[in-house]
Amino acid sequence: MIERTRSRFVVLNMHSVKARTLFSLRQFLRRTLLVALALTLPVESSRGAETDVRRDATVEAVERVMPSVVNIGTEEIVEYSDAFEQMFREFWDPYYRSRPPEARYNLGSGVIIDETGYVLTCLHVVQRASRAWVKLADGREFEAERIVGTTRSDVALLKLMAKPGEKFKAVKFARNDDLLLGETVIALGNPFGLGGSISRGILSSKNRRAPKEEEPLDVADWLQIDAPINFGNSGGPLINLKGELIGLNVAVYRQGQGIGFAVPVKQVTEALSEIFIPEVTKSLWFGARVRSGPYPLTVTAVEAGSPAGTAGLKVGDQVVQINGRAPKDFIQFTEWLSDSPERETTLVVARDGEERRTATARMIPLVELIRRKLGVSVQELTPELAGKFGYRPRSGLLVEKVDGDGPAARADLQPGYLIALIDGQSTPDLFSAASAVASKKQGERADLTVQARQQRGAFARMSQGSVTVRVR
Repeated sequence: MIERTRSRFVVLNMHSVKARTLFSLRQFLRRTLLVALALTLPVESSRGAETDVRRDATVEAVERVMPSVVNIGTEEIVEYSDAFEQMFREFWDPYYRSRPPEARYNLGSGVIIDETGYVLTCLHVVQRASRAWVKLADGREFEAERIVGTTRSDVALLKLMAKPGEKFKAVKFARNDDLLLGETVIALGNPFGLGGSISRGILSSKNRRAPKEEEPLDVADWLQIDAPINFGNSGGPLINLKGELIGLNVAVYRQGQGIGFAVPVKQVTEALSEIFIPEVTKSLWFGARVRSGPYPLTVTAVEAGSPAGTAGLKVGDQVVQINGRAPKDFIQFTEWLSDSPERETTLVVARDGEERRTATARMIPLVELIRRKLGVSVQELTPELAGKFGYRPRSGLLVEKVDGDGPAARADLQPGYLIALIDGQSTPDLFSAASAVASKKQGERADLTVQARQQRGAFARMSQGSVTVRVR
């Protein structure tokens, strides 16, 4: 009996082992089949939604910045001028009819640097422009007002003539010295307004200048890259993989292959600090320079005797508030400063890292500054005034009124004369003339080059001479 039971137990146990083995085999086959099936499916199907492998850092940087890249078109009115033209104009004006001016067009690129519509580009793109208009990446077009430019850095600033309150996508600036040799850089542009142009390379050098004839390529100035700068991309942004502006595209070195140049961001911010100031934007004398960029907004220069100097500002002061508000960046700081009510601005500055001081400066119109120094009221030579008095546009400042007891009167200046040079420097605008005399002390001399148009009946001639005045 016991033996029969034992045999039956052994048989049952064998059946159980077989069952477990078959179950394990089924599990193994099932898992193998699932693995094989998974290997035959696309990655997206097996792992769910996954980032496209093509979307690397370059693509993401371009997507962030491209809405800020613009196309710039300019119109230049060219007037013919040669020896015969000048002779006929002098002796037969107003009966001589000169050849009509000719319009020329130029195309380049730029980048929006502030949401209110300020556009950065190269000066050579807009330098001779009579008009400028900007086309955005989304197809919108705006006429642009040229603020000013600097030939030293080939940087110019435009302002879109948009509706009040209209906002734009702005690029983010990299830190001035945040450059790595060999890092990937991207040159962007919008040539001819046909859409974005992109080229990629590496940063080859931090200090290169596009050479002139017979000049070695070793002057510490521009960035050198191996990303081709396509025709029409001048003025467009050069960015890093974080989508930050590290320079402005300038030129391609035609004698070499794959060699391009860009103005470094440090020079761009320095140029902005010089050209985007109340003296230029509103013709108001403030007399201090603040470093362009985000916080801290640091005072880098103060003119002696200027409104800023009289108010007690010093080099190294950090601007905390202006007229009770904290500016977010240099652009906003300058706008608020220029629009100060009654030309009076109150600044709160931090000195030596901790101490806060309040300084109140009352800005002076540049016309008034020049009158105080020279005893003459002048105005910029608009095309209408140039045509009326027979001078060339932007060839100098037109004398409007002479103070009876001032230095200009003693030098025999008369209304209608043109001040073409002060101390050998051209004076096409109020800023240039004010800069030439602002730092002069009482009794110092200023040498003026003056032009006068003399009309004798139907004939007219242009005379030029030099006078010396003593600044009061």
